Amino acid sequence: MRAKTFSDNFLIRSKEDLKKLIDEVGFVPFFQNEIEGFSIEEHIGPGCWYHDGTDGFWPVWEWKGPVIKEMKCAYGKFLRGKAMYISKKWFPDFANFRRDGYDFDARYDDGLASYNDKVLFELLDANAPILSKPFKKMGNYGKGGKKGFDTMITRLQKQCYVVISDFQYATDKFGVQYGWGIAEYSTPEKFFGESFRENVYKCSPEESYEKLMKHFKKILPEADEKLIGKMLK
Repeated sequence: MRAKTFSDNFLIRSKEDLKKLIDEVGFVPFFQNEIEGFSIEEHIGPGCWYHDGTDGFWPVWEWKGPVIKEMKCAYGKFLRGKAMYISKKWFPDFANFRRDGYDFDARYDDGLASYNDKVLFELLDANAPILSKPFKKMGNYGKGGKKGFDTMITRLQKQCYVVISDFQYATDKFGVQYGWGIAEYSTPEKFFGESFRENVYKCSPEESYEKLMKHFKKILPEADEKLIGKMLK
């Protein structure tokens, strides 16, 4: 049976469909982007993007935490500041390429990361996993405190030093969930453990890029190679 590509006509109708897609293709962006068809948004089934009923809920958003935990996959703003799922199989090569072979300490020592990024990263590394609200409070980020949290945490996700490891919801006095999910942050080293640490720098960043490009050309057979390269970077 031929492997699925994003040029195929398919619909994601359930959490299990989404998990199967992530496992099969490895990289699944949440929102539309420069490559046509390369997103959940363009393949989501009726009633799964937003259910406009008396209880009003957003199924595909509510799947995020369970999918991350059940699959142990990476999730974060890896694609031009937008969210993407990456399977456990493919994340080490993606991280190796995005990190350019550097762990965070080496990146900072070579002058490739700012002191403010270092402070935020080390605070997370010492306390992960941690929800965004207590994380900001612990680091004194926000109103009246240090600025730039969202910019830095997004940059660290793009560089693959930070992942979102879960989403949790506030509950009312009856135990009913409400509002948007609150992101829980971690580092890939802590979230994936030894399997990630053993494989992330197993080859050169250039070799990882070649593997990624070969795979992306399979799952995006109609996409321009230059555009794929642009998205990967």
